[in-house]
Amino acid sequence: MRKPCCEKKETNKGAWSKLEDQKLTDYIRKHGEGCWRSLPQAAGLLRCGKSCRLRWVNYLRPDLKRGNFGEDEEELIIKLHALLGNRWSLIAGRLPGRTDNEVKNYWNTHIKRKLLQMGIEPNNRRSLLSRIITKSNFSNVFNSDNQPLKSASASEVICTRLPDLNLDLTIAPPLMEEKQLINLESTQVGYNV
Repeated sequence: MRKPCCEKKETNKGAWSKLEDQKLTDYIRKHGEGCWRSLPQAAGLLRCGKSCRLRWVNYLRPDLKRGNFGEDEEELIIKLHALLGNRWSLIAGRLPGRTDNEVKNYWNTHIKRKLLQMGIEPNNRRSLLSRIITKSNFSNVFNSDNQPLKSASASEVICTRLPDLNLDLTIAPPLMEEKQLINLESTQVGYNV
């Protein structure tokens, strides 16, 4: 059994101070991320390694994007959630500067509520895949003939642009090259009874 990374009685819990943030940032800039279990002591922090890792990954990294989500990000989250479900790390990977935790929280607090108000079940992937949600100020929307619409109200749902995908996964042997397949078929012809 692995021993705890820190003594719980000696660690700070709760909100991080600016001084703690600065110590963690300075240490990582100088030494890199390395081993999170030993980092707090080396950086002079009375925190758990997990707490340091989460603070860095979700709040302090210099490449993180701050501020509200844009309409393009929101639309991408909806489309990716329809394809991938609650795989927040995969979704966040397509949104530079956004963390999986931030995307998950935004989905649960904003997008899910907005979809429900529009009469769309947010967890119904098939329904989401076949729809594009529009906003009154979103002018880049197309009708079923791929002609641009001049304006679209928030309640309009247009069933175009996204294919009806089969998301059922099956296990199958790897695909063979065409020449290998022809050779395999020609060798098996002589053995058929």
